[in-house]
Amino acid sequence: MPEFATLTVDGKTIQLPIVRGTAGEAGLDITKLRDQTGYLAYDPAFGNTASCTSRITYIDGDKGILRYRGIPIEQFESHPNFVEVAYLLIFGRLPSVDELARFSARLTANAPLHEGMKHHFEGFPVNAPPMAIMSAMINAQSCFDPEFLHLGDDDEKFTEAAARLISKVRTIAAYSYRRARGMPFVYPDPRLRYCANLLHMIFSMPYDQYIIDPDIEDALNLIFILHADHEQNCSTSTVRMVGSAKANLFASCAAGVSALWGPLHGGANVEVLEMLDAIHKGGLSPEQVLAKAKDKSDPFKLFGFGHRVYKNYDPRAKMLQKVCERVFAHMNRQDPLLDIARKLEELALKDPYFVERKLYPNVDFYSGIIFRAIGIPTDMFTVMFAIGRLPGWIAQWKEQHDLVGGRIARPRQVYAGTALTDFVPMDKRPK
Repeated sequence: MPEFATLTVDGKTIQLPIVRGTAGEAGLDITKLRDQTGYLAYDPAFGNTASCTSRITYIDGDKGILRYRGIPIEQFESHPNFVEVAYLLIFGRLPSVDELARFSARLTANAPLHEGMKHHFEGFPVNAPPMAIMSAMINAQSCFDPEFLHLGDDDEKFTEAAARLISKVRTIAAYSYRRARGMPFVYPDPRLRYCANLLHMIFSMPYDQYIIDPDIEDALNLIFILHADHEQNCSTSTVRMVGSAKANLFASCAAGVSALWGPLHGGANVEVLEMLDAIHKGGLSPEQVLAKAKDKSDPFKLFGFGHRVYKNYDPRAKMLQKVCERVFAHMNRQDPLLDIARKLEELALKDPYFVERKLYPNVDFYSGIIFRAIGIPTDMFTVMFAIGRLPGWIAQWKEQHDLVGGRIARPRQVYAGTALTDFVPMDKRPK
């Protein structure tokens, strides 16, 4: 039986259909609100607006739940395989052994960049932001793959386009790293797996190939998995909005990179690391830091705690905390920033101010520290985030692309500017 909610406005009563998700969440269908009442729904930042229905990712922020295609995120921890999760997100199910092998082979085959692409890197200043390079080069890649600009309903062509983009984006990332440091490009090695190949292209030197540590490779796989999709966040919503105009996959994902660049989104782990570094250099104790964070008159901001969605412990942060401990133990190294992070977390989890406000560590709190331990520089953190998020963007683009009767995204606004006014000729304006 259909369910409805009743809304009364200006003495007129209408019925709004209730939409229920498979996990029990409910929403009000207001698609005809303006037609029926003349009113718009006003929701800045879309905090209470569902822009779509999706089968990809489920989040319950109150309970700290994250699932990919119904699978709890924690179940990927013991044997992390980013390529397998990418397949799951994009195609809606776990691959068979043969399907995973074929998809992995596609990634290997697509890893090299066209030689003409290398000239584009030479045109960027050596201090160009890596995220700017990534967005530009994803768009440039479409120039070398014009056959994928119009995918239609061709599943084989879509699969190849997805594999090409996922594979080449790590080569683009590695080349941008080496370009900024004046280092020669390193070609992908077809013998290596996805994450191992990325590490090889970033860190190998001529006649001195980077030795792939399986524990570091596993850590990078898990980081990418934990960033692979996260429902309708800023960058994902951007990809879907651009895609709603029937823009191609490359253009839509390039737009996602630009949205991810923001410090309130993909750049948040950079803010965390810079904060920890400032705390260390400033000689502040963790107790002093928390006191500053609670002082409303103090401009200090504590990054890495709290989340727009999670009102419980971010499940990704729990997993990354364990990965962080394993990586540092395996590498037998110390880092004062990790010590500060550990103490901040310990104190915050017992502090009534943070507990009452449900300000728990989020995924950004530990990801930057792990990248730092691996040797990834701060200006590459968001690039690494983008590599991990790409399968989610592709899955979301495909889901939106396949909608029957899908419409271009077109939010409305409540105009708050000057009312009717007249044009004043130049000779009559004040001098």
